[in-house]
Amino acid sequence: MKKLLLTVALASSIVVANAQTMTSKNGTPILPEAGDWSIGFDANPLLRYVGNFFNQAGTNNIGMSYQENMVIVGKYMKDANTAYRGKVALNFGSSTTEVDPEGTPGGDSLTTPSKVKLSSNGITLGAGIQKYRGKGRLQGIYGAEANVGIGGGKTTHEFAKPFSATSPIGSTRVAEVKNGSSFSFGVRGFIGAEYFFAPKISFGAEYGWGISIGSTGASEATVESWDGTTVKSTTSKGSKSSNFNVGVDNASGSITLNLYF
Repeated sequence: MKKLLLTVALASSIVVANAQTMTSKNGTPILPEAGDWSIGFDANPLLRYVGNFFNQAGTNNIGMSYQENMVIVGKYMKDANTAYRGKVALNFGSSTTEVDPEGTPGGDSLTTPSKVKLSSNGITLGAGIQKYRGKGRLQGIYGAEANVGIGGGKTTHEFAKPFSATSPIGSTRVAEVKNGSSFSFGVRGFIGAEYFFAPKISFGAEYGWGISIGSTGASEATVESWDGTTVKSTTSKGSKSSNFNVGVDNASGSITLNLYF
């Protein structure tokens, strides 16, 4: 009898231990652990592919989105129930397009650029905290985060022909356009869930509510003109804009594929 009770107690402790650690058949933990890192991906393309696979009409499925374009989103597990969330993007780019030096058909190279140069920059930073709640593969999540972003850019035109005495008086051309510098800031709370369908791999869904502000400075356009003697440069400014929003920031929800390692 004592041996039977001891066996039952031992078996029960093993079951409880396995339930607490949530391990796979190979002994790999199902849920993330303290010290783990995570990177999240927009699950929309994957779900759309699967949906289209079963859709004979070939229509795109799944209209949800999550991650900001060109922004890396990750997490660090402080403990089994707490993670620090972070977002970062340092995006800088430039391009040069060669145009026919003689201009477009029917055009004039004096006012049609031979080269168009584009440059842009954008920085996004975000930080927050995420809490987990649950005892199985399905974990509820909630938390808050803040994000800030800045950006800008410009377009420069180069011309094959300079203005000269033979140039038509009153000719004008756009030499450069500077985009207004943009700024955004927001704080949001979120709530959702993650389901761990494989060891340390989950699908997550969340809704967010928050406050955001943003502004875009006035753009500037530099125009060159020929008065028959000299080249004059005139810079004009566009309008500024600003915005303020309070409410749900992803009304259709958001779905991610999360990898922990």
